[in-house]
Amino acid sequence: MLSLFDTHTHLDQEEFAEDRPKVIRRAREAGVQRILVVGISAESSEAAVALAQQHPGVFAAVGIHPNYAAQARPGDWQRVLKLLEHPRVVALGETGLDRHWDFTPFELQQEYFHRHLELSQQTGLPVVIHSRDCDQDILQALHQAARSGPLRGVMHSFSSSWAVARECLEMGLYIGFAGMVTFKRNDALRAVAAQVPAERLLVETDSPYLAPVPKRGKRNEPAYVVHTAQCLAQVRGMELEHLARLTTDNALRLFARAE
Repeated sequence: MLSLFDTHTHLDQEEFAEDRPKVIRRAREAGVQRILVVGISAESSEAAVALAQQHPGVFAAVGIHPNYAAQARPGDWQRVLKLLEHPRVVALGETGLDRHWDFTPFELQQEYFHRHLELSQQTGLPVVIHSRDCDQDILQALHQAARSGPLRGVMHSFSSSWAVARECLEMGLYIGFAGMVTFKRNDALRAVAAQVPAERLLVETDSPYLAPVPKRGKRNEPAYVVHTAQCLAQVRGMELEHLARLTTDNALRLFARAE
């Protein structure tokens, strides 16, 4: 029996409104024993916590995504802070930086990213980091934060180079791989995944996005993390059961409240 931890989902979103309990049940049947639901706003963070309360093995990350920071209302950050009191909150985020979309002024993204990193260092909770088309900006922000203390967190849905991964690893971060690592033309990303130290490797779906091969083009869901794990096992030359156990142990070490 597999024991996987899907370390990044958005199960609170509308895409799952019709069949959320069935999605969670299918994940259990596929061997996904733990699921992290990641907030992108105060509202979705509260919804993530509510799901974690309702379903065994489901946990929450709370925060404000860079693409939604411009929509945050006065008091939303305080709502996020209030959620930290809940025992099933195991991480902060989703936070980070994004130059692909133009939804939030970059300076405001940087401000919110700094808030999350500072809060992580204050609380000890790991941070879930989004990075799109801004490797150097992310690295600069992380190096700046590292001057204030150790960093704990994961570069989620990693899609950058080994050089970027190496710098993140040197700062103490984990690297999470989603369905993109299974895509036919992503040999370079698979090469990165093969080099990440075993003790820093995580697996995720980013549901409902980025469904892996052979489910590409469909709505993603946590059960499909098995396909990403199988791909990682192949490129690293190990059995799927070993990869599942390894990545779950890593996730439990990072998200220490998720026992």
